[in-house]
Amino acid sequence: MDRAGSGIGAAFADRTGRRGGRVLCSDIDPDAAQATADALRADGGTALATPCDVTDVTDVHRLADTAQSFFGGAPTLVINNAGVGAGGAPIGETDLADWNWVLGINLWGPIHGCHVFAPILREAGRPAGIINVASAAAFGAAPGMAAYNVSKAGTLSLSETLSAELAGTGVTVTVLCPTFVKTNIVGAGRISDRSTQLADNLMRWIGFSPERVVRTCLDTVDRGGLYCMPQPEARIGWSIKRFTPTVYTRAAGLVTRVTT
Repeated sequence: MDRAGSGIGAAFADRTGRRGGRVLCSDIDPDAAQATADALRADGGTALATPCDVTDVTDVHRLADTAQSFFGGAPTLVINNAGVGAGGAPIGETDLADWNWVLGINLWGPIHGCHVFAPILREAGRPAGIINVASAAAFGAAPGMAAYNVSKAGTLSLSETLSAELAGTGVTVTVLCPTFVKTNIVGAGRISDRSTQLADNLMRWIGFSPERVVRTCLDTVDRGGLYCMPQPEARIGWSIKRFTPTVYTRAAGLVTRVTT
């Protein structure tokens, strides 16, 4: 599991540990990964921490080697969770460095994770799962969030494609698409002050806790489901976008103009 040191990643680590699983916690911040692993062990679980930079496929290969050594074979659940936020400027004004930063982590992270781990799980020949953490932004088309939206839309498409490729192998894919979750992604991101304030307010008003999101996601994995949209507004938005995509996209733009 990558980015296990905080937020949704730490909640996944805690919940899988409570389910009796052994957990390999990885994070670009080794101290954060270690803190999560220590907490799991303090609760009687089995956990190991290791650093990993998901933008570097060599590092992800090393993570896979560590995982197979730790588990004594292929893992049964891989969670590609690393993510950062960026927004507040329209296309053409968003710095290209921010595009590269967001896509490098949010999209290339899951690509590297699936590229390395999918063959390992498939060749193991036993039931397993992959969770890719995307966002309702994957289909939300919120103006001023292009880099983030594109990264999550790519993760959604990656997950759908991988699910089709793994059909019948016993390896399932679940893509998690929440709206607002009470994590530090906004504070740690590259987001304008105005957008940060709006996101903070929405997280406070309607945001789910990471623990609630993770419980819902793992229940979806247990059922073999591909899509997990924990909040009702995500499910409603997904349905409207599928059936009236042009109306949905135009409405997203109009709402943004009215509220900003």
